[in-house]
Amino acid sequence: MNGGQRLDGKVALVTGAASGIGLAIAQAYAAAGCAVAVADLNRPGADAAAGAIAAAGGRAIGMAMDVTDEAQVEAGFDACTAAFGGIDIVVSNAGIQIVKPVHEFSFEEWRRMIGIHLDGAFLCTRAALRRMYAAGRGGCVLYMGSVHSKEASALKGPYVAAKHALVGLAKTVAKEGGPHGVRTNVICPGFVKTPLVLAQIPELARRHGLSEDEVVRTIMLKDTVDNVFTTVEDVAQTALFLAGFPTDALTGQSVIVSHGWHME
Repeated sequence: MNGGQRLDGKVALVTGAASGIGLAIAQAYAAAGCAVAVADLNRPGADAAAGAIAAAGGRAIGMAMDVTDEAQVEAGFDACTAAFGGIDIVVSNAGIQIVKPVHEFSFEEWRRMIGIHLDGAFLCTRAALRRMYAAGRGGCVLYMGSVHSKEASALKGPYVAAKHALVGLAKTVAKEGGPHGVRTNVICPGFVKTPLVLAQIPELARRHGLSEDEVVRTIMLKDTVDNVFTTVEDVAQTALFLAGFPTDALTGQSVIVSHGWHME
């Protein structure tokens, strides 16, 4: 379902789109009439996702992309432009998670986390802006933040740092992109039941001395209004709304999708 929102004639590139939130966004965009480049470190997964979209009547291509590799990012944006004639929407979604206290992180782990979440966002943003500015038709850049863009949790130092930084990057890009008709916003989900989140539960249980059910109930969902996980569809519908917003009035903002976990 797309709630009636349409993206006919638009072209989107979504990173980390072979599964989870990225896949849901790619599918929602395609269902709304948008051509989609499915970019992921997992090339077979990206191709499979693109194939499924095409089988459902959409337009999509799959591509391998390590968002921390400048050459791969540039090549991916070139491939998207060559396949579909331009680029209108970019969703910087690729991410990972490592759960441990700050004093136990190795520098390599820190750099890996910051590299994927923040360096990747920069490289995709720069590639998008260069092409959007040159084409002169405006565009939309969306970042996958988190409630952790607004507040912190223990054991997630580099993740929280990177997600906070995305808010600052988005505000800057909103100001720079405004004269070119480029909007940018951050989507801030709560806990979404994806493999990335589910993989955290055993480690959180061990660190806090809780059962896995207690982790879900007393850590992940305790501050929601209804004790319900955010869904990939919730996030995808938000991404669809932001991509299709008809004016530049909505830019430089953070939209929280968390069942009330965090409110502003």
